Amino acid sequence: MKTSDKHAALAATTQADPRWAAVQLRDARADGSFFYSVRTTGVYCRPSCGARPARPENVAFHDTAAAAERAGFRPCRRCKPDQPSLPAQHAAMITEACRLIESAETPPTLEQLAKPTGLSPFHFHRVFKSVTGLTPKQYAAARRASRVRSKLDRGGSVTEAIFDAGYNASSRFYETSNQVLGMTPSSYRAGGADHDIRFAIGECSLGAILVAQSDRGVCAILFGDDPDALARDLQDRFPRAKLIGGDSAFEQLVSAVVGFVEAPAIGLDLPLDVRGTAFQQRVWQALRDIPAGVTASYSEIARRVGSPNAVRAVAGACAANMLAVAIPCHRVVRNDGSLSGYRWGVERKRALLAREAQA
Repeated sequence: MKTSDKHAALAATTQADPRWAAVQLRDARADGSFFYSVRTTGVYCRPSCGARPARPENVAFHDTAAAAERAGFRPCRRCKPDQPSLPAQHAAMITEACRLIESAETPPTLEQLAKPTGLSPFHFHRVFKSVTGLTPKQYAAARRASRVRSKLDRGGSVTEAIFDAGYNASSRFYETSNQVLGMTPSSYRAGGADHDIRFAIGECSLGAILVAQSDRGVCAILFGDDPDALARDLQDRFPRAKLIGGDSAFEQLVSAVVGFVEAPAIGLDLPLDVRGTAFQQRVWQALRDIPAGVTASYSEIARRVGSPNAVRAVAGACAANMLAVAIPCHRVVRNDGSLSGYRWGVERKRALLAREAQA
């Protein structure tokens, strides 16, 4: 075989391999899943390496860094494939920063958090948000809110809970308490006592459906196979709230939700009582922006909320959603379009998407 023919055959083999596309795109998402070597330079690289592109006839693929080294290649000095990837380094760095935030009595400053990492405060802030989906300030606020909830759940006084969580003044907490707890601290401590939640359970083609509404709006839309289990789920959320069975007017609301489930084309426009962290709310708003009949991947949603590396956090926000169909987490799929991770079951997710595709 002529040398030119041999090179053409090698190039064709490389170009037919789906991993070649990741190398050409320098796709960081592929880092760790494989490595590639370049015969003319004798080095092996990560898919995301920023070195000058190699000719396909000179490229070979390896499942691990060890396999590339056994084949006689040395690690690239630019992308350092024998060391933890940059995302892994960032994840470890931000994990330590989160531990510092969680253990501190008062939230550390941005400069204090950035100093151990060797990054500038600006760069650290950007990396922190990319990894967690939140700014350091938002993360600290979420941790303080979690401490307040934990303290109130154990029956502590409202004042103790606020100051033990690191708030310097109770007024600063009360400014945001409705967003953090969904009600006043005293009502939360009482398990939602004196907090009215109207609810009703109906039937649709996907099984039982519970719709609940607070004075702020619809706070839960839940699917299930057991109506009693749905009621217990709502009661567990507010153990001493005043749960009120829906009257005829409320039944009309349930009928509207059921109607939307059965025929998505009619649309659903309800006032919602949305409670979650700042990041969760950004994700949920991004989900509401997805048109019916359209899907988006977890990676796409992460990019839309400005946190491209927070794919797992996006999946977690979808799992935490209590408002089925109103916040359409069923429209989020894997990168390859396959279905997974629906709180109320993949079969319900498939059925909802099929109906929207036909609308």
